[in-house]
Amino acid sequence: MADEKKYITLLELSKHNEPGDLWISIQGKVYNVTDWVKEHPGGDIPLLNLAGQEATDAFIAFHPPTVWHRLDKFFTGYHLKDYEVTEISKDYRRLASEFSKAGLFEKKGHVVIQSLSFVCILFMLSIRGVLFHDGFWMHMLSGAMLGFAWVQVSYLGHDSGHYNMMTNRRFNKVAQILSGNCLTGISMAWWKWTHNAHHIAVNSLDYDPDLQHLPVFAVSTSIFHNITSKFYDRELTFDPISMFMVSYQHITFYPVMCVGRINLFIQTFLLLFSNRKVPDRALNILGILVFWTWFPLFVSYLPNWTERFLFVLISFTVTAIQHIQFCLNHFSADTYVGPPRGNDWFEKQMSGTIDISCSTWMDWFHGGLQFQLEHHLFPRLPRCQLRKISPLVRDLCKKHNLPYNSLSFYDANCQTIRTLKKAAMEARSLLWEAVNTHG
Repeated sequence: MADEKKYITLLELSKHNEPGDLWISIQGKVYNVTDWVKEHPGGDIPLLNLAGQEATDAFIAFHPPTVWHRLDKFFTGYHLKDYEVTEISKDYRRLASEFSKAGLFEKKGHVVIQSLSFVCILFMLSIRGVLFHDGFWMHMLSGAMLGFAWVQVSYLGHDSGHYNMMTNRRFNKVAQILSGNCLTGISMAWWKWTHNAHHIAVNSLDYDPDLQHLPVFAVSTSIFHNITSKFYDRELTFDPISMFMVSYQHITFYPVMCVGRINLFIQTFLLLFSNRKVPDRALNILGILVFWTWFPLFVSYLPNWTERFLFVLISFTVTAIQHIQFCLNHFSADTYVGPPRGNDWFEKQMSGTIDISCSTWMDWFHGGLQFQLEHHLFPRLPRCQLRKISPLVRDLCKKHNLPYNSLSFYDANCQTIRTLKKAAMEARSLLWEAVNTHG
């Protein structure tokens, strides 16, 4: 019986979850991706996090139908004996199929052209304000325009990281390096490394790097127990310094966001000059060198060091708008400890993400990414489509009694501060206990 299928169980599959032995199931077929992990365009983190699991929904989220045939060469010959599809997964896959048939993943509208035009205008106004005007306030306004240009550029970099916003992959890579490395000083290699992990393990305290901000922030008291970051492969130590800083995190949140860009620069350098394998390392380093050439030179045209310092501070402060936005989408959502699970993809994205509700005319301000629920479910979907599919996602959540968390910008800020304050008060009690115990 040459055509007789061979089967393994979920329990047997789960044993193949180590770096040298990575198996994964997609639609009940089992694939060995041990060697492929080194070449995977999305990096090794997604495969490592989902190894030994049935992960069809995650695969659908991140891959177009055109790549499905590439799975054949990894097929082990085994099928999953206890493969089942939940009702919510059936509905999710149906929606993804309908969007694909409707061409929504390819319909990018005029977002790229509009964003590029807006960014060019902001950059030119900032340059003109610095080079051709002598007034202090004009120089400060130019710093603000540069900061907002960086915000808009980041949306373009985000697009290019999730799908081809250009006509092909080569041009898309050029767009990534230009929009990320050259214009903002933030490596696209670093961004893709952390962002893919965030999407796969959204709001896992030990797997999602976007929640690992000790000693400055802790969104959950579970972090107080010295958990190990599976992303950074180190212990997140809740030491006295962390206790003190977290105790006041609800007060320091906005000031820290104003200089948060400095941390992104640091993380970029730490990755690019680490021993870790970095895709297109030389190209990323070259792009960073471009930024650290033009930006200091541009700032040097200001007349004195006071204006230079304030110009940089204002430009960084404006970018805090974006840092805050993304924190609002996740900081006060549900968290958990442990690896992501491929069989509850939809549920995890819904519980770990919050939408920011606003009028249509404000989409440019949030970059369309205020629809984080929709973006996390369908990360390849262009930003201009997220508002359109929002009612369908809302209906699906209602059908399956799942939360559809959508708050106004003001309410999302209030809820985030409440979350930070709750953890801060617990940290403060631990700090006082330590002081009283040890003096």
